[in-house]
Amino acid sequence: MAMLSVHTSPVAMLGGTDAGGLNVYVCQLARQLDQLGVCVDIFTRRADALAPEVAQLSRRVRVISIDAGPPNVISKDDIFSYLSDFASEVALFSLREGIRYDVVHSHYWLSGWAAHLLRRYWNVPTVHMFHTLAHLKNAVGAGAPESALRLNTERKLLELLDNIIAANPDERAEMVWQLGANNAHICTIPPGVDLDLFSPVDAEQARTRLGLPANPLILFVGRVDAMKGIDTLLEGFALLHRRDWGALPPQLVFVGGTMIHDVDGERLGLDLRPVAARAVDLGIRQHVLFRGSAPQAQLPDYYAAASVAAVPSRYESFGLVAVEAMACGLPVVASRAGGLKFTVEEEVSGLLVPPSDPPALATALARVLDDRDLRSSLQVGARQAAVRFSWQSIGPAMLHVYERLADGERENLCCLGEVYAS
Repeated sequence: MAMLSVHTSPVAMLGGTDAGGLNVYVCQLARQLDQLGVCVDIFTRRADALAPEVAQLSRRVRVISIDAGPPNVISKDDIFSYLSDFASEVALFSLREGIRYDVVHSHYWLSGWAAHLLRRYWNVPTVHMFHTLAHLKNAVGAGAPESALRLNTERKLLELLDNIIAANPDERAEMVWQLGANNAHICTIPPGVDLDLFSPVDAEQARTRLGLPANPLILFVGRVDAMKGIDTLLEGFALLHRRDWGALPPQLVFVGGTMIHDVDGERLGLDLRPVAARAVDLGIRQHVLFRGSAPQAQLPDYYAAASVAAVPSRYESFGLVAVEAMACGLPVVASRAGGLKFTVEEEVSGLLVPPSDPPALATALARVLDDRDLRSSLQVGARQAAVRFSWQSIGPAMLHVYERLADGERENLCCLGEVYAS
């Protein structure tokens, strides 16, 4: 397998710019394929001059940094002009190594175009996952609109590449009915979750390890991005604090963004400062604990320490944070948006609220915090709901698609491999 993740390295620190669920997905899918006996080379654009050309991620998985453009972080739209160089350098690497790949799996629209350009050099079938669609992101109107370049490229990729992986049924329907994709070329297979890593652990021990207080804790994990609904989160949390909570009012634990460590102690990075300023305006700054980006291995402790996870996104293709939280037995309050409608089961593993609705978010969070019986029921249901997204199910379903592509088939590849629960 050749995997392409051009705009972000799969081993980048989570929670920073362009480092989130896609990075986790690429790493975990590659590791699952390793366990199934597949060799995987993950190609990414070099954004760090000191990064080695080849890094071993696991026994059969390598991360390969390709020189294409300046060796530093640049905007995603600027990366497009370097995709031709990226593709030619990937082809030269395979030639030097004497490797022939059976399938190319690209991630995000930039990698999809690189996969298309690689056809100049390789006669190899292609499978692609957008992770997010510009058409759907623009529809919710959060943050700067996605470029015409991205919109047009995504439409072309639906015609040019051999197979598309949709993360949820709505996304598949959008591709077919709004973007004109061939339904026979799309498989609906969600991302997976590592149930060994993400499992329930003792809450008090987790709080001690993280240095968190005994207050009820509302957890947010994610990048600082308008699409994540951070404004809704802060406004909803402020409404929650209008109540008298006594000596232990709820605290919001914010995991994501940049923390600067220097001789004067921790300071907020540029991305977190507007979030903190908004918290000050709302009168809740003393109740918000900024923790910055956290390694994935530490996230189970955060999920264990919290009372409820808040996922107020305006758009999520899947909602990996919600599923990780559920796998740890943590109830979730999430927006009824995108893939979250399919991953969070209403009144079973969590509660769903309208996106961009702070009062609804505050009401749902208060309900989970107030009702011990509900919270206990959701804790049990959360873990059970997450089991269906185990990599032990998702990995073989993906491998099924790859094998049929490698065998020369191009349509209805997933009739035996679909695993999305109804």
